[in-house]
Amino acid sequence: MAGARMTMRKDLSQAFLTHAGWGSAARAFLSGDASDRSYDRLHRGDETAVLMDAPPGKGDDPADFIAIADHLRGLGLSAPAILARDLPNGFLLLEDLGDAVYARVIDADPAQELPLYQAAADVLLRLQAAPPPPALPDLQAADWAEAAAFALDWYRWSITGERVETTPFIACLTDCLARHADGPRVMILRDYHAENLLWLPERAGLARVGLLDFQLAQMGQPAYDLVSLLQDARRDVSAQIEAAICSRFRDANGTTDAAFAASYAALGAQRALRILGIFARLCIHAGKPGYLRLMPRVWGQLQRNLAHPALAPLATLCADLLPPPTPDRLARIAAQCPTP
Repeated sequence: MAGARMTMRKDLSQAFLTHAGWGSAARAFLSGDASDRSYDRLHRGDETAVLMDAPPGKGDDPADFIAIADHLRGLGLSAPAILARDLPNGFLLLEDLGDAVYARVIDADPAQELPLYQAAADVLLRLQAAPPPPALPDLQAADWAEAAAFALDWYRWSITGERVETTPFIACLTDCLARHADGPRVMILRDYHAENLLWLPERAGLARVGLLDFQLAQMGQPAYDLVSLLQDARRDVSAQIEAAICSRFRDANGTTDAAFAASYAALGAQRALRILGIFARLCIHAGKPGYLRLMPRVWGQLQRNLAHPALAPLATLCADLLPPPTPDRLARIAAQCPTP
């Protein structure tokens, strides 16, 4: 059955590319991610483009990608141009922004870390200063807290095999977010990190930062995308860089040190809790165990956020409910991952 679906998607994508004038292009798998999307790079002579395959009904609507991309480009930011589209079947042909993702550029030249992260923070400031597009989802503190309960429903459960009542946890995190991270909303991109940002030095100003994976954009708190950038599940950001970029962002927004620190910690805790649950679910439900190796880093980020005095009640709850991701516990989760 899975093989038949893959063949059907390939035939549909080939028909789409033929209609777009790229039917003879050579195709090479470029990437996949935690969703059901996948990407192929196309070569047609000296030209390249990227095919996005987003199967309908899987939660990611290419129409959302187009709307957000149009908005970002209207602000002078570098989202991929849309070259062709087949929305009913879930295909987009995108401008190829290249391979210079932040993580790769910084690994090759660590001296680039500070200027690249400064540019990424400045993109957020530009994005958040502009009016957002209409009708973006706008969740409340309780919704964000409920999303973080994935840490109990999947991460804790995958280790202990026990279900626990989540209501006290959700109430505690809701109160924390409402007190410290529930002010005026701005547009957030949600997955704003070094694997979704590209360095385009041939462009000018903020356009040097290429943007990917923004179709789930919504309204949120100013520090949320900054947390996503600086508390990256996939790579370590030095404490010095994190402090410098937070200071740059805080000063530009005119936020006091105390208010910013509490908001940053609360949003960081929410994000880390949700990610722990998502990574466990991706292993057990989607057969993707590779995310387990990232859990110790996310756990460390969670503990740093919970150390903020404003989060003391949540820290106590988490200490009671969540076991650390030790090697034997990670092996226990991995053992539940279905084999192909």
